[in-house]
Amino acid sequence: MKKNILILVGFIAMALTSCKKDLAIENPNNPTPNSITTENGIISFATGGTYINGFRSVKYTDGVFGPFWSGALGFHELMADVIGADAANSFINQIGCPEKVTFDNGASVLNPNSPKTQKALIQQINTNQSAGNNTLYYEWAYMYNLISACNLLLEKADGIAYIGDAASKKAAIKAWAYWWKGYAYSRIGSIYYAGLINDKSYETNGKYVTKEAIIVEANSNLDKAVTQANAAPSATEFTAIFAKIIPLDFQVGKGGATTPAMLSRNVSTMKARNLMVNKTVATMTATDWNAVLTLASAGIQSGDNVFTIRTDAVGNLYTSGQLLMGRTQSTAPGGATYKLSERWVQEFKTGDRRKDQNVVAGTPYIGQADRGNAHFTRFALSNGGTGISGVAIYASNAVGAFEMYAAGNFEENELMKAEALINLGSTAQINQGLAIIDQVRTLQGAGLTAVTATGLTQAQAREELRRERRIVCALRGISFYDARRWGVIKSGRTGATILSNAGVVSVNGTIDYNFVDYWDVPGNETTYNPPVAGSAAVINPN
Repeated sequence: MKKNILILVGFIAMALTSCKKDLAIENPNNPTPNSITTENGIISFATGGTYINGFRSVKYTDGVFGPFWSGALGFHELMADVIGADAANSFINQIGCPEKVTFDNGASVLNPNSPKTQKALIQQINTNQSAGNNTLYYEWAYMYNLISACNLLLEKADGIAYIGDAASKKAAIKAWAYWWKGYAYSRIGSIYYAGLINDKSYETNGKYVTKEAIIVEANSNLDKAVTQANAAPSATEFTAIFAKIIPLDFQVGKGGATTPAMLSRNVSTMKARNLMVNKTVATMTATDWNAVLTLASAGIQSGDNVFTIRTDAVGNLYTSGQLLMGRTQSTAPGGATYKLSERWVQEFKTGDRRKDQNVVAGTPYIGQADRGNAHFTRFALSNGGTGISGVAIYASNAVGAFEMYAAGNFEENELMKAEALINLGSTAQINQGLAIIDQVRTLQGAGLTAVTATGLTQAQAREELRRERRIVCALRGISFYDARRWGVIKSGRTGATILSNAGVVSVNGTIDYNFVDYWDVPGNETTYNPPVAGSAAVINPN
């Protein structure tokens, strides 16, 4: 078996970093593989292996776009036109720059790199020599670090002398590992054209498989998490282990430890997402939509705990500047790494109190106009909201104040149900879907007039769904999936609000994105781990 360069670095980083004061037995600052000999040791490693290996420490880092939640996931939001950037670090100003923008007066502006397309850019930078300047490197490295840490947990779980109810504790450790393996494979299979299935810590192989096979592997691991959870003799003991693994700073709001039943519902939501986001709407059949509806109907409920991330005062895990929200919030447009897209702001309907709560207007930001104009904006996210009671807040840099959803949440799950119902197409189903959209808006305090039973056509209902999902699911690293499956990255967007470099606002512009649907396997990987005979293609031919 080959040693994976990307994975080994994570374990080194983890050995030098602590998540909590009691992270390890041998040394409070050393949650290394050698510490996995006791119950406390394996719990500590489960924390460090997940939150440090998976989301913070990889070989290359960049202080501008930050680690996983702001960096790897931020790239998705750039390509989804939720945010923009003019910083050049790892080509983030180019990875989300549309190919052409056309204003109301018919004038057009091409991507500054024209005639080079995003595909050509990716092919140019996707080399080992690019090191950390390869945008494609980051998500792959984080997720395979996470997979390797989870593999080590699974390898060690049976050999630990647990105190008390060993069966329930062992089941919890394994369920935790399988959940995060399923999560990691879900992200790999949803953005890369091919991937690797690794079942041993520290090791990899050269047998690349298709993105579809990676999603099958993701769902298999998610199912194994449920099997382990259901095998625990004591749900109370199972949940108590999760509560020991999850940092205490995260266990507020919806971030508390999941029971076996809650974990099962989290899995159903993730499987619904995996199905829905990896097919285009144009190719989805009634069978597919019914499968999404079945999974989402068994998914996260309003009172369930889910997997979340929060900032902590010490900054051991995440400071406010390291969260995606921290990279976008500002008192003025353009004042942070990521700029709030005009196209995201235009999704709010007139009178939506969520816009009043979360979006502030200011002096138009043009920035570096030679780097495209997707980042031009008149708006910024309000830090902590504008004080409207009962309305959702989308950003805060106060320590521990903002709840970042790591995986699925109730609102996403409900909107998947709504989309399935609307696309199944009967009048009754369309109204059921619209009723769910109204419920989500009410939950978030939008204050909008209900759209249920107002005679909307299926096309109009789909537009309500599209706008709502763009708002509710923004800044979580899943917006690009929607842009891809809705066809926007290829067909473009009409009726777009666009700010020119002269500060002129177009309200009926056109944007041609022409983005790649799935990324090639990073050259940082294939250089050291070339495909063996029988491997799937690692380069997207489309």
